[in-house]
Amino acid sequence: MPSVFSRVDPDWILFIGVFLGALLLIEGLRQLLSRRETDTEARSRRMRMVAAGTNVEDRLAILAPRQVGGAGGLAMLMTAAGLKRSPTLYIALALVSATALTVVLQQVIGLIPAAVFSLALCGVLPVFVMVALRDTRRKKLSAQLPDALDLMARGLKAGHPLNTSIATVAETMPDPIGTEFGILVDQISYGDEMVVAVRKLADRIPTEDFRYLAASIAIQHGTGGNLGRILTVLSQVMRGRAMTRRKIKAMSAEGRISAVILSSIPFIMVALNSILTPEYYGGVVDDPLFMPLVFTALTLITLNALVMVKLVNFKI
Repeated sequence: MPSVFSRVDPDWILFIGVFLGALLLIEGLRQLLSRRETDTEARSRRMRMVAAGTNVEDRLAILAPRQVGGAGGLAMLMTAAGLKRSPTLYIALALVSATALTVVLQQVIGLIPAAVFSLALCGVLPVFVMVALRDTRRKKLSAQLPDALDLMARGLKAGHPLNTSIATVAETMPDPIGTEFGILVDQISYGDEMVVAVRKLADRIPTEDFRYLAASIAIQHGTGGNLGRILTVLSQVMRGRAMTRRKIKAMSAEGRISAVILSSIPFIMVALNSILTPEYYGGVVDDPLFMPLVFTALTLITLNALVMVKLVNFKI
């Protein structure tokens, strides 16, 4: 009598096995990428350095470089983007990559165009990526700042000094706010006054919210007052401004989508005409007026896009 398994199509068994394997692989990757730290693990880069035994001077040299210009400016950009600071390695990798890409492309487009394209791709493009990462990190810092101020205010109301309240933020909150407030703690421990250290924090993160924090602490330090109440009001103001930004962004969504559609329609029409009827533009491409009219059209499209972007972008 044939068994049950002998009546099962082997292809189905193979299909189910592949499906389960893929499902387990995806779930494993999801858990790996969404992994959360436990209570015993450091929640910020600075706390991991503290756990490794790094002293204050070394932490400040890595997390808050003081160099300006040249490689120092690149180091500060990498630090602001949340990357490990190694401008020399970045420059070396960019030159090696650009040289290798130039060797490959020079057979197709020539030596000089290949060199220019390779330098732009391997040297300039990563800088734009780091600028985008820096802006994203600053937005995340601004989003975390109200929670940090509330935590500081609760510590002050409980009777803790300001230094201890700032250290609590550095030890309990995740990156990037945890590391930035940890740098603040290290600078105070290294000899900076509170007002100077907070001003340096606002210089590293030149956003309005951090400037408000620096101004509030400087005023309270000079004139006195209830700093816990000041920080509570400041966090409420920051949350209100963030909510207003989101409302304005939602209200202007239709205008922004319209701007994108209207700016892309000319290029879509040109592409469709070139595909469907190649002679539409091919018959006049040799005319002397063709290129001047093309540049005029591109200029007008660019001006139109800039005006529409200006109309739908609001800063508060």
